[in-house]
Amino acid sequence: MKKIIIKTIAALACIVILICALTGCAFQTEADKVSYNLSLQADNFNVIRQLTVLNCIQGDVLFQMTGKMSITSDNTDHQLEIIVEDYDGSYKKHFVGLSDNVTYVVEDIDTNYVSKYRYTLNFNPKMWIPVDAETVD
Repeated sequence: MKKIIIKTIAALACIVILICALTGCAFQTEADKVSYNLSLQADNFNVIRQLTVLNCIQGDVLFQMTGKMSITSDNTDHQLEIIVEDYDGSYKKHFVGLSDNVTYVVEDIDTNYVSKYRYTLNFNPKMWIPVDAETVD
């Protein structure tokens, strides 16, 4: 009898854990959804950003770049990896080294409308069939 009760409790615990895992997205805050969508827009080169790299000791601007860019911080190599979309649709990759006395600021200059309820599937720009998916909360 004890084995049946233990197995039943274990099965119920597994079901509860599975339900919590599947509904984990429901526990996101509104800010989490908007932050994700803003990052996605920027990584798809839909947002104009300004990157400013500063020398913290002297307060000098070391480097500044404005445009449609995706920025990744590579902590193992202590650098920023920046992919920029050029005016003709080509892409360039830049690296900015970071040290103890160098920091950076990224500003979104021109942000497109970002919905907290909707997302877009982005495919290769050369695709001939555009797809725009909608979700229902």
